[in-house]
Amino acid sequence: MNKLFAFFYIILVLLLSGCSKHKSQSRQEVNFDGTISISGAFALYPLAVKWSEEYRKIHSNVKIDISAGGTGKGITDALSRMVDIGMVSRKLNPEEQKKGAYSIAVARDAVLATVNTSNPLLKPLLDQGLTKSLAADIWVSGKYKTWGEAFGVISSAPLHVYTRSDAAGASESWALYLDKKQEDLLGVGVFGDPGLVQAIIKDPYAIGYNNIGYVYDLHTRHLIPGIQVLPIDLNNNGKIDPEEDFYGNLDLLTNAIASGKYPSPPARDLYLVSNGKPKNKVVINFIKWILTDGQKYVNSAGFVALPNAVLLDEYKK
Repeated sequence: MNKLFAFFYIILVLLLSGCSKHKSQSRQEVNFDGTISISGAFALYPLAVKWSEEYRKIHSNVKIDISAGGTGKGITDALSRMVDIGMVSRKLNPEEQKKGAYSIAVARDAVLATVNTSNPLLKPLLDQGLTKSLAADIWVSGKYKTWGEAFGVISSAPLHVYTRSDAAGASESWALYLDKKQEDLLGVGVFGDPGLVQAIIKDPYAIGYNNIGYVYDLHTRHLIPGIQVLPIDLNNNGKIDPEEDFYGNLDLLTNAIASGKYPSPPARDLYLVSNGKPKNKVVINFIKWILTDGQKYVNSAGFVALPNAVLLDEYKK
């Protein structure tokens, strides 16, 4: 635990202790009992599972049910009160907020352009990278039909474009990067992050986009077999410079996201959403734990921790 986090943690402890003179028991001494239901974004699912496992080591009488189904499902389930918490990988829109959606930012990650490692043009693709304008021509205008046309090389290999079929925060973030909305994205629609990853692995001519947690192995911290991140040419000079090459392992990438080297969007905050401000004491305690003790698991799970000032603001909410 670094000094800054320690300072932040002390502040939160003081806030907790000052809330009520009657709350003399520490969080460890209170054994909560109840059930928490969670559904939504594939992006946040792996971290939510990790959080639930660690939280239940402290509060064994709390049962936590988690299912992934996309950001759209998370918001719908939360607003209809089918679940206590919806996992959402984008900012809420005004219409959702008017319906009562209440969000708490808990972590950060990013969406990445992905290709198959068996792509016959892999080396020139990695050398050249993907510009924002080229990505727009691929996913929005559908200008190119072959890899050769898209990347200016001699090749008639077909360009197979993939996107998400479900209402996904990943699609919305990728579309926002291209100044568009999810419904503007072209491609073969595939449900969910796991499905899209498998579609790309099976197709040597595929190009798609995925959340970090589905393309990197958390144990090796390297890309999973069969898939490769297509780097972004940030300065549009037609090549990937050393300072733009931070995809070699998970830690390099998350550091680039944390420092702002990787653009936002497609980097984005991840949220827990409820219908109105949470009132269930077990749900409230779980979210408070996530924003404090639970933050120690964020980086190891392949995500980026929010700045301490942001975490403190979210805790106050």
